[in-house]
Amino acid sequence: MALIRKGEHEKGEFCVVGILLVLLFTFPLRAAGVLTQESPVGKLIRLAGNANDDRTSLAYLRQLQKQPNLNEQLKVDLGKLIAEIDRWINSRRLDYFSREVSRKKDWDFKIASDSPLYPLTYLYRARMLIWYTLESGGTWNHPERRAEFLGKARRFLEASKEDFPESKTVRMYLGEPIASNRRYSPVPGAPEWAVYQREGLERLADIIEWWIDNRMQENGEYGGGWGDDCEMWRWWVPVLIGFDDPKITRAQTRFSNALLSQPHLKPGYMTRMTDVEHSAEDSSDAMTPMMHLEPENELWQKRAYRLAELMETLWTGRNHRGFLQFKSTYFSVSEVDSRPARACDTVYHPRAAQPALLYWQRTGDETLGKLFTAWMDTWVDAAVRAERGKPAGVIPSAIHWPDGVIGGVGRDWWDPRNHSETTLYEWPSAMGMMTNTLLLTYYMTKNPEYLDPIRSMAMIRLKYLNRPPEEPPAAGTEAWCASKVSMSGVIAKYKFLTGGTEFDELLARESTPYVAFRLHGDKGALVEALRENAEALSINFGGYTREVRYTDRVLRFPSLFRKGVMFDDGIAAIRSPNPGLLYSTATGDPGGAGYFPLNAVRWLTPPRGIAALVTESGRDRFTAELFHFGRQQRQIVAELYLLRPGKYTSELLPCQAGDEGNKTKRDFAVRGLSTRISFTLPPRKLCVLRARRMNSEIRHDADSRTPTVGARRCQ
Repeated sequence: MALIRKGEHEKGEFCVVGILLVLLFTFPLRAAGVLTQESPVGKLIRLAGNANDDRTSLAYLRQLQKQPNLNEQLKVDLGKLIAEIDRWINSRRLDYFSREVSRKKDWDFKIASDSPLYPLTYLYRARMLIWYTLESGGTWNHPERRAEFLGKARRFLEASKEDFPESKTVRMYLGEPIASNRRYSPVPGAPEWAVYQREGLERLADIIEWWIDNRMQENGEYGGGWGDDCEMWRWWVPVLIGFDDPKITRAQTRFSNALLSQPHLKPGYMTRMTDVEHSAEDSSDAMTPMMHLEPENELWQKRAYRLAELMETLWTGRNHRGFLQFKSTYFSVSEVDSRPARACDTVYHPRAAQPALLYWQRTGDETLGKLFTAWMDTWVDAAVRAERGKPAGVIPSAIHWPDGVIGGVGRDWWDPRNHSETTLYEWPSAMGMMTNTLLLTYYMTKNPEYLDPIRSMAMIRLKYLNRPPEEPPAAGTEAWCASKVSMSGVIAKYKFLTGGTEFDELLARESTPYVAFRLHGDKGALVEALRENAEALSINFGGYTREVRYTDRVLRFPSLFRKGVMFDDGIAAIRSPNPGLLYSTATGDPGGAGYFPLNAVRWLTPPRGIAALVTESGRDRFTAELFHFGRQQRQIVAELYLLRPGKYTSELLPCQAGDEGNKTKRDFAVRGLSTRISFTLPPRKLCVLRARRMNSEIRHDADSRTPTVGARRCQ
């Protein structure tokens, strides 16, 4: 060997390295832990595992697949893994793994545990377990089963982090807030509420547009199936109904039309027999947003009216007590399931008539009024009765057909046992749908009897808050009911409508920050809530977009980090977004947009670079603060919904001292369901838009008086 010349020595070293590389690619590699820093295979696997998104990871694995002299088993495993990741990224059904994960509590990649690729499976298996748990009420609502699924998912994530510590996706699931790269520069003169509301609106719009750009398919679906995709509008509300972004408006219009053209909805309602929550959501969640976007469009009005016709002619009848009620929890467009176990009207049933209820609210249609008041008479009667252990004054979650008895065939009045997913209709179930429908009926008829159930439930709740029992109350008792229900949303709407003071004590105990601001001028709490919402949307963008597997759970990701869910102590820095707060501040509605909405305005401008805070709304007046973050003046149209017909004056008033000369004043008339006023908003100046009914037009009757709620200027 000593006689080998220098060139031959270098050639020999090259041969040895070549042999080692051949061995690395030829002999099985048993685990990621044996991969050295110098291993080409190990390097590409580590790059794939540490990648911050699945497409990048997939690209590295395809690069590995092209390497020469790979071991045959590694080639086979690579093919399996690449196919699985490609499916995760590109499957038309995001929840394809649900059944297997439900049965086996895992997903089999068919890759041996001693394969160097096996550690790459941990992240995908963890995500499948997590999203299945977030979706499944039967898992999420049962602590032991939830802990089993999420505990296994956490172990997978921790194993993945050990091998791939740089993966932001793994770190995000393990509770590290991943900040957005997008920042908002300070704008001189912008009030705090405007800064945080603007950020919240824009970040929410970013999420919505991501779904439109990356998940909307040719047929209009988003990948979760029609029954889940249709629910997405509910969290789009602040920008969809509060503002007018052409791209987002077009996407909702396209989706609603596409869904209603599907064979199972062509007759006007679901053709398949299932329970009301699931049979109604396709039609109601397609029609209701369009009733907001195009309130005077005859097509949507006709579709809404069809639901009322089905309700009157097929779904309801007079029970033995003489009251009109739904005959069953299960029905379709052509039949009703009359089996005794399913024969219940419930607080969920307003969902079946949701668009028709909104149509009645907007038009006062007399035929609809007769139908809905007769139905609400049934629930007023049921609430006042003390029966089967139900306390008097408590609205039940179900009424049995045809006897009209409280509850269902279950042993307890509060557990009707009318559905296989028992928790769905257990008291209080969807109580807000019913209380808002009762309040709507009061508003339309001025009959105080429809307020009685709301009044009694509110008093029961207040009594509980003032004197909470020392021990947990027994199920079904008055105290138990009071502990499980909140009435703040519906009584805030009552307060805004009437100015009545009877619920003020309860509102003082349970008000949202926006309602507290409107009632008491508490802007500090409102600013803090808007700040928290902006912060919630400024982190973990992937948790609301590419990670989501069920489209009815898009904003659910932060719930993993509540105390006792995936982590014993929870992670306080990760909060849930509050789209309801954005909707209320921008539109003036103290509650939700789904049932008896009181949105006073829609700003016909995109939800970017602007903030709008409604400070007063009623039948004869409207006030809002506005701040435009751009550098040029902005043309805006405000579409107003609550004003009664008549003559009005509008003013745009600058808040800055000494700038009074820039105010503008115009007269306008309200003639139909809504009216539009246009104005020019100056850049970077806080302004107030006011609309007032002219004095000569004001009638001095109880229905025309509007309470002075939040009529403060430029706070």
